[in-house]
Amino acid sequence: MFKVIKDKVWNSDQKKLRNPILVFVVLPFVCFAIYQVFVASPRYESQAKLIVKEPNSASTLDPALAIMSGFGVSSSNSDVELVKAFIYSNDMLNYLDENIQISQHYSDSVHDIFSRLANDASNESRLEYYLNNVTVEIDEKSQVIALNVQAFDQETAHQLNTAIVNRAEWYINKISQNLAKEQLKFVQQEHELVMNKLHVAKAQLLDFQRRYNLLDPEAEGVALQQITYQLESEIASKTSALRMLRSSMSEDAPMALQAKADLDSLKRQLEVERDRLTNQTSKRGANTEQVESLGVGEILAKFTDYKINLELTLQAYTASQISLEKSRIEAYKQLKYLIVVEAPTLPEDNSYPKVIYNLALFLAVLLMLFGITKIVLATVEELR
Repeated sequence: MFKVIKDKVWNSDQKKLRNPILVFVVLPFVCFAIYQVFVASPRYESQAKLIVKEPNSASTLDPALAIMSGFGVSSSNSDVELVKAFIYSNDMLNYLDENIQISQHYSDSVHDIFSRLANDASNESRLEYYLNNVTVEIDEKSQVIALNVQAFDQETAHQLNTAIVNRAEWYINKISQNLAKEQLKFVQQEHELVMNKLHVAKAQLLDFQRRYNLLDPEAEGVALQQITYQLESEIASKTSALRMLRSSMSEDAPMALQAKADLDSLKRQLEVERDRLTNQTSKRGANTEQVESLGVGEILAKFTDYKINLELTLQAYTASQISLEKSRIEAYKQLKYLIVVEAPTLPEDNSYPKVIYNLALFLAVLLMLFGITKIVLATVEELR
């Protein structure tokens, strides 16, 4: 009797074990539920919100130099993308390893084997695990950066989030200062070029004045013109007087001869002055060197060119000096700030694993796979 009952129970158990839904759905679900509820290590998530800002200030460069330099102000979208890329970088992971031994925390043997990082993990595996536990989301409208960091205990999650925020602030400021220093380097080079041009322009003007013994060719040209006008006026007066004398006495009269001699002298002097204005003869400069034969008009034209060149160079030097001083200030001040909108939180409850969600999702996947398998097998059976 006992043997008959035992055989019935055994046959019943074998039938249950051969039940597909029990083997492929119920048993995996029970195993996964045991892991989620009793084995899986809890993970805590610390949250922070950040935004990149820069102080409102006038552009460092003079407009002309700004166009030549090619430097521009980076957009806020570029700044937040830089922050995101740096947080996800190997440099950030190495910094966290050196300062708070984050890899050691993630690979601690007290945590379950499926959740923790392997002790002999490669650099690529460490980075992948880090990226799975750190998320950065950017709001497209407000450009606010949401930083979420997971760890196996509350203090480590908070400490890790704080370290990432501080390092990201250091990075964004370092980038802006490096840009400002490169800008300063460019402005210094341009300033040296402008200074050299100014020295050359001064030297050319002084050499031209020294070569022709001229302090101000413009004033000398005006004076020569006045002398010419005065001589023409005197010639006209002497001509009229000579004509009156000849009408009342002979041409050989002493007074007429003297008047004619004075008139001829004035005409010769007028020719000399006109020649100085139009075609000056060669002469020696202050240091007795032979100089080029130039008229006063040509001298005045060349002097004007040198003077205009000096004035333009002096204006460029003034603008360059202002840009240089502004660049020096910008290079040594904080240009951008990573403002903490929400400080890193200290979590009280674990955020992961989400037991109910994971179990529901796992059961749905099992049922879906089981149903698909049943349909495939039934179709194959019908086709035989």
